[in-house]
Amino acid sequence: MTYIFLGLLIFCAHLFNAWFSRRRIPDVLLLMGIGILVGPVTGWITPEQLSDVGPVLSSLTLLFILFDSGIDMRLDLVRRYWTGVVQVTLLSYAVSLAAAALVSYFVIGFQLQTSIMLGAMVAGTGAAIVIPLVNQMRVTEKARITLTLESAISGMLAIVITLAFIEGFKLGNISVPAMVGHVLASVIVSLIIGLAGGIFWSSMMERVRKLENSMFLTPAFVFVMYGVTDLIGFSGAIASLTFGLVLGNPEYFQVSFLRKLKLGEMTPLMDNEKGFFKELVFILKTYFFVYIGISIPFTNAWAFIYGAIIAAVLYLVRFLLIVFVGKENTPEERLSVSILIPKGLIAAVLASIPEQVNLAVGQNIIPYASFVKHITYAVIFCSIIYCSILVLLTSKKLIMTELPRQEK
Repeated sequence: MTYIFLGLLIFCAHLFNAWFSRRRIPDVLLLMGIGILVGPVTGWITPEQLSDVGPVLSSLTLLFILFDSGIDMRLDLVRRYWTGVVQVTLLSYAVSLAAAALVSYFVIGFQLQTSIMLGAMVAGTGAAIVIPLVNQMRVTEKARITLTLESAISGMLAIVITLAFIEGFKLGNISVPAMVGHVLASVIVSLIIGLAGGIFWSSMMERVRKLENSMFLTPAFVFVMYGVTDLIGFSGAIASLTFGLVLGNPEYFQVSFLRKLKLGEMTPLMDNEKGFFKELVFILKTYFFVYIGISIPFTNAWAFIYGAIIAAVLYLVRFLLIVFVGKENTPEERLSVSILIPKGLIAAVLASIPEQVNLAVGQNIIPYASFVKHITYAVIFCSIIYCSILVLLTSKKLIMTELPRQEK
Protein backbone atom coordinates (compact mmCIF):
# COMPACT_ATOMS: atom_id res chain seq x y z
CA MET A 1 0.00 0.00 0.00
CA THR A 2 2.84 2.39 0.83
CA TYR A 3 4.46 1.94 -2.61
CA ILE A 4 1.13 2.51 -4.34
CA PHE A 5 0.68 5.75 -2.38
CA LEU A 6 4.21 6.98 -3.18
CA GLY A 7 3.71 6.25 -6.87
CA LEU A 8 0.30 7.91 -7.02
CA LEU A 9 1.75 11.02 -5.40
CA ILE A 10 4.00 11.60 -8.43
CA PHE A 11 1.03 11.28 -10.80
CA CYS A 12 -0.97 13.64 -8.61
CA ALA A 13 1.92 16.14 -8.54
CA HIS A 14 1.97 16.31 -12.35
CA LEU A 15 -1.81 16.70 -12.38
CA PHE A 16 -1.69 19.47 -9.76
CA ASN A 17 1.05 21.23 -11.72
CA ALA A 18 -1.20 21.22 -14.79
CA TRP A 19 -4.05 22.60 -12.70
CA PHE A 20 -1.82 25.45 -11.58
CA SER A 21 -1.10 26.29 -15.22
CA ARG A 22 -4.79 26.26 -16.14
CA ARG A 23 -6.71 27.17 -12.99
CA ARG A 24 -3.98 28.98 -11.01
CA ILE A 25 -4.60 26.69 -8.01
CA PRO A 26 -1.20 26.34 -6.28
CA ASP A 27 -0.03 22.73 -6.28
CA VAL A 28 1.62 23.42 -2.90
CA LEU A 29 -1.82 23.73 -1.33
CA LEU A 30 -3.13 20.56 -2.97
CA LEU A 31 -0.10 18.49 -1.94
CA MET A 32 -0.38 19.74 1.63
CA GLY A 33 -4.06 18.80 1.49
CA ILE A 34 -3.10 15.20 0.73
CA GLY A 35 -0.70 15.26 3.69
CA ILE A 36 -3.42 16.58 6.00
CA LEU A 37 -5.83 13.91 4.74
CA VAL A 38 -3.48 10.96 5.32
CA GLY A 39 -2.06 12.48 8.51
CA PRO A 40 -4.19 14.50 10.96
CA VAL A 41 -7.55 13.56 9.38
CA THR A 42 -7.30 9.78 8.97
CA GLY A 43 -4.25 9.03 11.13
CA TRP A 44 -2.92 6.65 8.47
CA ILE A 45 0.54 8.24 8.75
CA THR A 46 1.79 10.04 11.86
CA PRO A 47 4.73 12.45 12.25
CA GLU A 48 6.30 9.97 14.67
CA GLN A 49 6.48 7.36 11.91
CA LEU A 50 8.46 9.85 9.79
CA SER A 51 10.71 11.08 12.59
CA ASP A 52 13.82 9.62 10.94
CA VAL A 53 12.89 10.26 7.31
CA GLY A 54 11.37 13.74 7.66
CA PRO A 55 14.47 15.79 8.58
CA VAL A 56 16.54 14.13 5.84
CA LEU A 57 13.82 14.74 3.24
CA SER A 58 13.50 18.37 4.34
CA SER A 59 17.24 19.03 4.09
CA LEU A 60 17.50 17.33 0.68
CA THR A 61 14.60 19.38 -0.64
CA LEU A 62 16.08 22.63 0.61
CA LEU A 63 19.58 22.09 -0.76
CA PHE A 64 18.40 20.87 -4.19
CA ILE A 65 15.86 23.67 -4.63
CA LEU A 66 18.52 26.27 -3.81
CA PHE A 67 21.10 24.56 -6.00
CA ASP A 68 18.71 24.35 -8.97
CA SER A 69 17.63 27.95 -8.44
CA GLY A 70 21.27 29.09 -8.49
CA ILE A 71 21.78 27.33 -11.83
CA ASP A 72 18.90 29.29 -13.35
CA MET A 73 20.10 32.68 -12.09
CA ARG A 74 21.98 35.09 -14.33
CA LEU A 75 24.93 36.56 -12.49
CA ASP A 76 24.73 39.94 -14.26
CA LEU A 77 21.21 40.39 -12.90
CA VAL A 78 22.22 39.22 -9.42
CA ARG A 79 24.96 41.85 -9.35
CA ARG A 80 22.54 44.51 -10.59
CA TYR A 81 19.87 43.79 -7.96
CA TRP A 82 22.10 42.78 -5.04
CA THR A 83 21.79 46.08 -3.15
CA GLY A 84 18.03 46.02 -3.37
CA VAL A 85 17.92 42.38 -2.27
CA VAL A 86 19.97 43.10 0.86
CA GLN A 87 17.81 46.11 1.67
CA VAL A 88 14.55 44.18 1.30
CA THR A 89 15.88 41.15 3.18
CA LEU A 90 17.27 42.99 6.21
CA LEU A 91 14.39 45.45 6.55
CA SER A 92 11.75 42.78 6.02
CA TYR A 93 13.35 40.37 8.48
CA ALA A 94 13.76 43.05 11.15
CA VAL A 95 10.21 44.40 10.77
CA SER A 96 8.71 40.90 10.63
CA LEU A 97 10.63 39.81 13.73
CA ALA A 98 9.46 42.91 15.62
CA ALA A 99 5.83 42.45 14.52
CA ALA A 100 5.69 38.77 15.51
CA ALA A 101 7.43 39.53 18.82
CA LEU A 102 4.93 42.30 19.64
CA VAL A 103 1.98 40.00 18.98
CA SER A 104 3.61 37.28 21.11
CA TYR A 105 4.29 39.71 23.96
CA PHE A 106 1.05 41.72 24.08
CA VAL A 107 -1.52 39.25 22.71
CA ILE A 108 -0.23 35.82 23.74
CA GLY A 109 1.50 37.00 26.91
CA PHE A 110 4.98 35.51 26.44
CA GLN A 111 7.92 37.15 28.16
CA LEU A 112 10.06 39.41 25.99
CA GLN A 113 12.93 36.98 25.33
CA THR A 114 10.54 34.18 24.32
CA SER A 115 8.60 36.59 22.11
CA ILE A 116 11.72 37.70 20.24
CA MET A 117 12.84 34.08 19.84
CA LEU A 118 9.47 33.19 18.29
CA GLY A 119 9.68 36.25 16.04
CA ALA A 120 13.15 35.20 14.88
CA MET A 121 11.83 31.75 13.94
CA VAL A 122 9.00 32.99 11.71
CA ALA A 123 10.45 36.22 10.28
CA GLY A 124 12.22 34.56 7.35
CA THR A 125 10.69 33.04 4.22
CA GLY A 126 10.71 29.36 3.26
CA ALA A 127 12.95 28.69 0.27
CA ALA A 128 11.49 25.23 -0.32
CA ILE A 129 8.05 26.84 -0.76
CA VAL A 130 8.87 30.25 -2.25
CA ILE A 131 11.14 29.08 -5.06
CA PRO A 132 8.78 26.48 -6.59
CA LEU A 133 5.96 29.06 -6.56
CA VAL A 134 8.21 31.70 -8.14
CA ASN A 135 9.21 29.28 -10.88
CA GLN A 136 5.56 28.45 -11.59
CA MET A 137 4.45 32.08 -11.70
CA ARG A 138 5.36 34.46 -14.45
CA VAL A 139 7.19 37.10 -12.44
CA THR A 140 10.02 39.33 -13.62
CA GLU A 141 13.65 38.29 -13.27
CA LYS A 142 14.15 41.04 -10.69
CA ALA A 143 11.33 39.71 -8.47
CA ARG A 144 12.49 36.12 -8.93
CA ILE A 145 16.08 36.91 -7.91
CA THR A 146 14.94 39.06 -4.98
CA LEU A 147 12.66 36.37 -3.57
CA THR A 148 15.16 33.55 -4.10
CA LEU A 149 18.10 35.32 -2.48
CA GLU A 150 15.91 36.64 0.32
CA SER A 151 14.73 33.14 1.20
CA ALA A 152 18.33 31.92 1.51
CA ILE A 153 19.62 34.91 3.49
CA SER A 154 16.61 35.23 5.80
CA GLY A 155 16.80 31.51 6.56
CA MET A 156 20.39 31.95 7.68
CA LEU A 157 19.40 34.96 9.83
CA ALA A 158 16.60 32.93 11.42
CA ILE A 159 18.98 30.12 12.35
CA VAL A 160 21.68 32.34 13.84
CA ILE A 161 19.38 34.67 15.80
CA THR A 162 17.10 31.91 17.12
CA LEU A 163 20.04 29.78 18.27
CA ALA A 164 21.59 32.86 19.90
CA PHE A 165 18.45 33.41 21.96
CA ILE A 166 18.26 29.74 22.90
CA GLU A 167 21.88 29.94 24.05
CA GLY A 168 20.91 33.07 25.96
CA PHE A 169 18.29 31.09 27.85
CA LYS A 170 20.99 28.59 28.82
CA LEU A 171 23.56 31.19 29.91
CA GLY A 172 21.21 33.89 31.18
CA ASN A 173 22.37 36.58 28.72
CA ILE A 174 22.61 37.27 24.96
CA SER A 175 25.72 38.66 23.25
CA VAL A 176 24.64 40.94 20.40
CA PRO A 177 28.18 41.51 19.03
CA ALA A 178 28.79 37.75 18.91
CA MET A 179 25.47 37.25 17.11
CA VAL A 180 26.27 39.92 14.48
CA GLY A 181 29.76 38.52 14.01
CA HIS A 182 28.43 35.02 13.48
CA VAL A 183 25.95 36.26 10.85
CA LEU A 184 28.70 38.00 8.88
CA ALA A 185 31.06 35.05 9.21
CA SER A 186 28.35 32.63 8.12
CA VAL A 187 27.62 34.61 4.95
CA ILE A 188 31.26 35.12 3.99
CA VAL A 189 32.48 31.59 4.71
CA SER A 190 29.44 30.00 3.04
CA LEU A 191 29.94 32.13 -0.08
CA ILE A 192 33.63 31.16 -0.22
CA ILE A 193 32.87 27.44 0.15
CA GLY A 194 30.17 27.56 -2.53
CA LEU A 195 32.37 29.60 -4.85
CA ALA A 196 35.43 27.36 -4.44
CA GLY A 197 33.33 24.22 -4.80
CA GLY A 198 31.63 25.52 -7.93
CA ILE A 199 34.88 26.54 -9.62
CA PHE A 200 36.51 23.20 -8.80
CA TRP A 201 33.57 21.07 -9.92
CA SER A 202 32.91 23.03 -13.09
CA SER A 203 36.55 22.64 -14.08
CA MET A 204 36.26 18.88 -13.50
CA MET A 205 33.02 18.39 -15.42
CA GLU A 206 34.62 17.21 -18.67
CA ARG A 207 36.50 14.48 -16.81
CA VAL A 208 33.51 13.54 -14.69
CA ARG A 209 31.28 13.07 -17.75
CA LYS A 210 33.62 10.37 -19.06
CA LEU A 211 32.84 8.18 -16.05
CA GLU A 212 30.06 5.64 -16.22
CA ASN A 213 26.78 6.65 -14.54
CA SER A 214 28.22 10.08 -13.78
CA MET A 215 24.92 11.98 -13.61
CA PHE A 216 24.62 11.42 -9.86
CA LEU A 217 28.12 12.69 -9.09
CA THR A 218 27.12 16.36 -9.14
CA PRO A 219 24.28 15.80 -6.62
CA ALA A 220 26.74 13.77 -4.52
CA PHE A 221 29.17 16.69 -4.53
CA VAL A 222 26.35 19.03 -3.47
CA PHE A 223 25.61 16.69 -0.54
CA VAL A 224 29.23 16.77 0.60
CA MET A 225 29.58 20.53 0.28
CA TYR A 226 26.28 21.22 2.07
CA GLY A 227 27.15 18.77 4.83
CA VAL A 228 30.67 20.12 5.38
CA THR A 229 29.44 23.72 5.51
CA ASP A 230 26.68 22.83 7.95
CA LEU A 231 29.02 20.68 10.05
CA ILE A 232 31.45 23.55 10.68
CA GLY A 233 28.60 25.81 11.76
CA PHE A 234 27.87 27.90 8.67
CA SER A 235 25.05 28.10 6.12
CA GLY A 236 24.84 25.07 3.84
CA ALA A 237 21.87 26.73 2.12
CA ILE A 238 23.90 29.74 0.97
CA ALA A 239 26.79 27.48 -0.07
CA SER A 240 24.41 25.36 -2.21
CA LEU A 241 22.89 28.45 -3.84
CA THR A 242 26.37 29.86 -4.61
CA PHE A 243 27.54 26.51 -5.97
CA GLY A 244 24.59 26.40 -8.37
CA LEU A 245 25.21 30.02 -9.38
CA VAL A 246 28.79 29.19 -10.37
CA LEU A 247 27.77 26.11 -12.37
CA GLY A 248 25.08 28.13 -14.12
CA ASN A 249 27.43 31.01 -14.98
CA PRO A 250 30.91 29.50 -15.52
CA GLU A 251 31.93 32.21 -17.99
CA TYR A 252 32.16 34.72 -15.11
CA PHE A 253 34.53 32.57 -13.04
CA GLN A 254 37.25 31.58 -15.51
CA VAL A 255 40.54 32.02 -13.64
CA SER A 256 44.04 31.56 -15.00
CA PHE A 257 45.50 29.63 -12.07
CA LEU A 258 43.27 26.64 -12.87
CA ARG A 259 45.75 25.65 -15.58
CA LYS A 260 48.59 25.72 -13.03
CA LEU A 261 46.58 23.35 -10.86
CA LYS A 262 46.16 21.09 -13.91
CA LEU A 263 42.39 21.52 -13.81
CA GLY A 264 40.37 21.76 -17.01
CA GLU A 265 38.43 24.67 -18.44
CA MET A 266 35.20 25.49 -16.63
CA THR A 267 32.29 24.17 -18.68
CA PRO A 268 28.56 24.86 -18.44
CA LEU A 269 26.02 22.23 -17.52
CA MET A 270 24.40 20.36 -20.37
CA ASP A 271 20.65 20.48 -20.97
CA ASN A 272 20.17 16.84 -19.96
CA GLU A 273 21.98 17.51 -16.66
CA LYS A 274 19.79 20.51 -15.91
CA GLY A 275 16.72 18.44 -16.76
CA PHE A 276 17.84 15.68 -14.42
CA PHE A 277 18.28 18.13 -11.52
CA LYS A 278 14.84 19.61 -12.15
CA GLU A 279 13.29 16.14 -12.05
CA LEU A 280 14.96 15.53 -8.69
CA VAL A 281 13.63 18.84 -7.39
CA PHE A 282 10.13 17.99 -8.62
CA ILE A 283 10.09 14.61 -6.85
CA LEU A 284 11.56 15.94 -3.60
CA LYS A 285 9.19 18.93 -3.62
CA THR A 286 6.21 16.61 -4.01
CA TYR A 287 7.06 14.46 -1.00
CA PHE A 288 8.18 17.46 1.08
CA PHE A 289 4.85 19.29 0.89
CA VAL A 290 2.93 16.11 1.71
CA TYR A 291 5.25 15.67 4.70
CA ILE A 292 4.52 19.25 5.81
CA GLY A 293 0.78 18.48 5.69
CA ILE A 294 1.27 15.33 7.76
CA SER A 295 3.37 17.18 10.35
CA ILE A 296 1.01 20.09 11.07
CA PRO A 297 -0.68 19.61 14.48
CA PHE A 298 -4.33 20.59 14.83
CA THR A 299 -4.64 19.53 18.47
CA ASN A 300 -4.12 22.97 20.06
CA ALA A 301 -6.88 25.38 19.03
CA TRP A 302 -5.34 28.45 20.71
CA ALA A 303 -1.97 27.80 19.10
CA PHE A 304 -3.69 27.65 15.73
CA ILE A 305 -5.57 30.92 16.38
CA TYR A 306 -2.42 32.72 17.52
CA GLY A 307 -0.51 31.34 14.53
CA ALA A 308 -3.19 32.61 12.16
CA ILE A 309 -3.00 36.07 13.75
CA ILE A 310 0.81 36.22 13.56
CA ALA A 311 0.81 35.06 9.92
CA ALA A 312 -1.78 37.74 9.03
CA VAL A 313 0.28 40.43 10.78
CA LEU A 314 3.42 39.31 8.92
CA TYR A 315 1.63 39.70 5.60
CA LEU A 316 0.34 43.13 6.61
CA VAL A 317 3.73 44.52 7.62
CA ARG A 318 5.34 43.01 4.50
CA PHE A 319 2.81 44.76 2.30
CA LEU A 320 3.33 48.10 4.05
CA LEU A 321 7.12 47.73 3.88
CA ILE A 322 7.16 46.99 0.14
CA VAL A 323 4.81 49.92 -0.50
CA PHE A 324 7.20 52.34 1.21
CA VAL A 325 10.63 51.00 0.18
CA GLY A 326 9.88 49.57 -3.26
CA LYS A 327 8.53 52.58 -5.09
CA GLU A 328 11.08 52.22 -7.90
CA ASN A 329 9.70 48.79 -8.80
CA THR A 330 6.71 48.05 -11.00
CA PRO A 331 3.32 47.37 -9.34
CA GLU A 332 3.54 43.73 -10.42
CA GLU A 333 6.98 43.33 -8.85
CA ARG A 334 5.79 44.89 -5.59
CA LEU A 335 2.76 42.60 -5.63
CA SER A 336 4.73 39.40 -6.14
CA VAL A 337 7.36 40.31 -3.53
CA SER A 338 4.59 41.19 -1.06
CA ILE A 339 2.62 37.94 -1.26
CA LEU A 340 5.31 35.27 -1.71
CA ILE A 341 6.50 35.10 1.91
CA PRO A 342 5.30 31.71 3.24
CA LYS A 343 7.26 30.15 6.08
CA GLY A 344 8.71 26.67 5.77
CA LEU A 345 11.39 24.16 6.64
CA ILE A 346 13.79 26.28 8.70
CA ALA A 347 11.02 27.66 10.92
CA ALA A 348 9.71 24.12 11.51
CA VAL A 349 13.17 22.81 12.46
CA LEU A 350 13.91 25.74 14.78
CA ALA A 351 10.52 25.41 16.48
CA SER A 352 11.37 21.96 17.80
CA ILE A 353 14.71 22.95 19.37
CA PRO A 354 13.49 24.70 22.57
CA GLU A 355 11.47 21.64 23.56
CA GLN A 356 14.49 19.41 22.90
CA VAL A 357 16.70 21.69 25.02
CA ASN A 358 14.29 21.48 27.95
CA LEU A 359 14.23 17.69 27.71
CA ALA A 360 18.03 17.53 27.47
CA VAL A 361 18.67 19.61 30.60
CA GLY A 362 15.75 18.14 32.52
CA GLN A 363 14.15 21.48 33.40
CA ASN A 364 11.96 24.16 31.85
CA ILE A 365 14.66 26.76 31.09
CA ILE A 366 12.78 27.93 27.95
CA PRO A 367 9.20 28.71 29.01
CA TYR A 368 6.26 27.63 26.83
CA ALA A 369 8.58 25.64 24.54
CA SER A 370 5.85 23.23 23.40
CA PHE A 371 3.38 26.08 22.88
CA VAL A 372 5.98 27.97 20.82
CA LYS A 373 6.41 24.91 18.61
CA HIS A 374 2.68 24.53 18.00
CA ILE A 375 2.29 28.26 17.25
CA THR A 376 5.18 28.16 14.79
CA TYR A 377 3.68 25.18 12.97
CA ALA A 378 0.39 27.08 12.79
CA VAL A 379 2.18 30.14 11.38
CA ILE A 380 3.76 27.94 8.71
CA PHE A 381 0.44 26.38 7.76
CA CYS A 382 -1.55 29.65 7.78
CA SER A 383 1.15 31.55 5.86
CA ILE A 384 1.06 28.90 3.11
CA ILE A 385 -2.74 29.10 3.04
CA TYR A 386 -2.67 32.91 2.82
CA CYS A 387 0.02 32.78 0.13
CA SER A 388 -1.94 30.25 -1.93
CA ILE A 389 -5.13 32.32 -1.72
CA LEU A 390 -3.29 35.52 -2.70
CA VAL A 391 -1.59 33.75 -5.60
CA LEU A 392 -4.98 32.52 -6.79
CA LEU A 393 -6.54 35.98 -6.48
CA THR A 394 -3.67 37.84 -8.17
CA SER A 395 -2.58 35.28 -10.78
CA LYS A 396 -4.43 37.01 -13.63
CA LYS A 397 -2.43 40.15 -12.96
CA LEU A 398 0.90 38.44 -12.37
CA ILE A 399 0.54 36.22 -15.44
CA MET A 400 1.02 39.29 -17.64
CA THR A 401 4.38 40.26 -16.13
CA GLU A 402 6.67 37.64 -17.59
CA LEU A 403 9.79 38.99 -19.23
CA PRO A 404 11.63 36.95 -21.86
CA ARG A 405 14.84 35.47 -20.46
CA GLN A 406 17.92 36.09 -22.49
CA GLU A 407 20.05 33.20 -23.61
CA LYS A 408 23.42 32.96 -21.96
